[in-house]
Amino acid sequence: MVGRILAHRVQRASAPADLASTQGARPGNATSGWTGRYIPVYPPGMSFLARVAAALDAAGVRYALVGGYAVALHGAVRGTVDVDIILAWNVRTLRAAEQALHGLGLVSRLPITADDMFRFRDEYRRNRNLLAWNFYNPRDLTEQLDVVISTDLKGKKVRSIQTAEGRVRLLSRADLIAMKRASGRPQDLADIEALERLT
Repeated sequence: MVGRILAHRVQRASAPADLASTQGARPGNATSGWTGRYIPVYPPGMSFLARVAAALDAAGVRYALVGGYAVALHGAVRGTVDVDIILAWNVRTLRAAEQALHGLGLVSRLPITADDMFRFRDEYRRNRNLLAWNFYNPRDLTEQLDVVISTDLKGKKVRSIQTAEGRVRLLSRADLIAMKRASGRPQDLADIEALERLT
């Protein structure tokens, strides 16, 4: 279960490359560089979505699923299930999310950091037509996640779903419909129709 994952203490967890060399750190050791952070260890076969949800929860990140998984978990039929999330838009949350995703072996597709994203989001959207901050696993390209940068989670309702692998948070149906209506893309309009049929 997600709520019972084990964890290794490490010196620091700023990037995946740190993981292998830091698992001997111990708290209270002045030479260990201990910072009090943990790298989760997940059960074999645990789904990518469940690992993402567990990592974000463990890092205290306020997030909500908004992509194909969110549509499916609300009960609508969806042909593809992509992992898209929105965050409470502040630099602290962005940094925590970035670190949690690094702990899963995910890296940013673009050479930008959480601080860059927070400072230059409007420029990225306006001048570079960037819709999402993509993370992927170089060792398994099926594991990808988009942080949608056009929407702030602040003021929106989040629904918590208990799955067989643990808890997952998704945007409320009403807020998800409103978000997709603002986007207006063909897939989003099809999702709205499917979600509205659930009433």
